[in-house]
Amino acid sequence: MQPMTLRVRLHARVRGFGPAMAAPHSWEPLRAAVGGAVGLGLCGAFLFSPVVDKATGLFLIAPLGASAVLLFAVPNSPLAQPWSAVVGNTVSGIVAWAVLMLVPDPVLAPALAVGGAILAMSLLRALHPPGGAVALLSALNAPLVHAMGLRFAIVAAGGGTLSLVILAMAWNRLTGRVYPFRQPIVAGAHGTSDLPPERRLSLTSAELSHILSDFRQDTNLGPEDLARLIEAAETAAAAHHFGALTCAEIMSRDLVTVAPDTRLSEVAELFRKHGFTSIPVIGPEGRFVGIIFQIDIIRRAREDALRQRSTLTSAMTRLADQARKTATTAADIMSVAVPRVGPAFAVGDLLPLLADGGTEAVPVMEGARLVGIVTRSDLVSALAHGTFAR
Repeated sequence: MQPMTLRVRLHARVRGFGPAMAAPHSWEPLRAAVGGAVGLGLCGAFLFSPVVDKATGLFLIAPLGASAVLLFAVPNSPLAQPWSAVVGNTVSGIVAWAVLMLVPDPVLAPALAVGGAILAMSLLRALHPPGGAVALLSALNAPLVHAMGLRFAIVAAGGGTLSLVILAMAWNRLTGRVYPFRQPIVAGAHGTSDLPPERRLSLTSAELSHILSDFRQDTNLGPEDLARLIEAAETAAAAHHFGALTCAEIMSRDLVTVAPDTRLSEVAELFRKHGFTSIPVIGPEGRFVGIIFQIDIIRRAREDALRQRSTLTSAMTRLADQARKTATTAADIMSVAVPRVGPAFAVGDLLPLLADGGTEAVPVMEGARLVGIVTRSDLVSALAHGTFAR
């Protein structure tokens, strides 16, 4: 027993020297590598072109390579945001210049330059690790810095970093990343000031920032990242709440459906008769082709009203008129791009879809055949049943 305990302790200590990062996702390393190469390549091509007057002091400096790693590989990091990068590198160069003006000692100056750069970046909330390299490079090249003065910090360090930031913005957007990283969401998805439903009981931006500060993680993680992690954890916890409950256990099976060529007047009558908010559309051989929500009828009527310059009531009346020669059909207004799940799909995983996912019902499929449907009402009933049971 004792050897096993010792082995476990030794393993735990050795693990601390291993990789702390998770394995990269799919093509992310290639995306970052190509982006960094393209960014520095374009930046260098511009700075070394005849168009740029070398007297301006624009040229590539080594710390930009470190900045490229942050801007292209971890664009979500607070350390990689434009303010941190541009201000961090620039102020580090300025601090190093000031140190060289006051401390000519070649041994003491580099240490003071780097220490001063860290202090200045921290006070300006612009911590950017390559800024330390800018300060050290400046201190080790005192003759160049004396000759160029503040142009080295402002033009070479600041200007070069700004160019790299602009290229990083273009590359990250082109490859599906968000940079600069957005701040915590302050508005809902429906054009109102309400937070999304999953955020209304969550922590505020100020509280998230306070937590990061208390745990000294505000330089490694932004409030938005923390909010997303908490939301994911809460969703997973809600899924545990439902246990092994599946869609097959709560879905509606006796479905009222329509064909694609069903007149809209008949669809409206079914909505009125049954009190549904959605009706599936079934094609030949029982294939699911789409779903009609009540809001789809209202949207179509509004479009017709605007096109014909009439009232919404008149447009609704025309849509429901069974005597029309060119009647609107279910296929004309049904929604096709809706999320679909299988009978074994966990009910807990439906929460993000039905909470505020842009749909009121999720079709349950077996292959191309519709076997049931789960609505928000079904989900609320399941949630209430579980709560009362406990």
